[in-house]
Amino acid sequence: MGDPFGMSLTHAIASGMGGIRTAGDLVARMQLNYRMRLPEAKKYVADKLHVSTFDLSDSTVMRNLREELDIGLIEAVPGMAKGLAAKARIADLLDIRIDAVEILKAQLS
Repeated sequence: MGDPFGMSLTHAIASGMGGIRTAGDLVARMQLNYRMRLPEAKKYVADKLHVSTFDLSDSTVMRNLREELDIGLIEAVPGMAKGLAAKARIADLLDIRIDAVEILKAQLS
């Protein structure tokens, strides 16, 4: 059976700041891929999204912004970006390189 709390703890750590419900996934990407400290990563993402660092953890503000920017939502919505399409938009928005997006671009060209 394993550790009954293992998955929930792992999920809580990985999602941080609410994950895709807010901007936790974007901030975590900056921390992990670009070795930014949390305050630096939050400021970078907030500046790119033109919101305050406080708004990054507000699920209502971020839901509306994610819909407006089409950078992925917690649930699949017809006509909205999902998967690699959302990642490609995030890469452009944050001015970063995402390997999966680069591989897809190379395959398409």
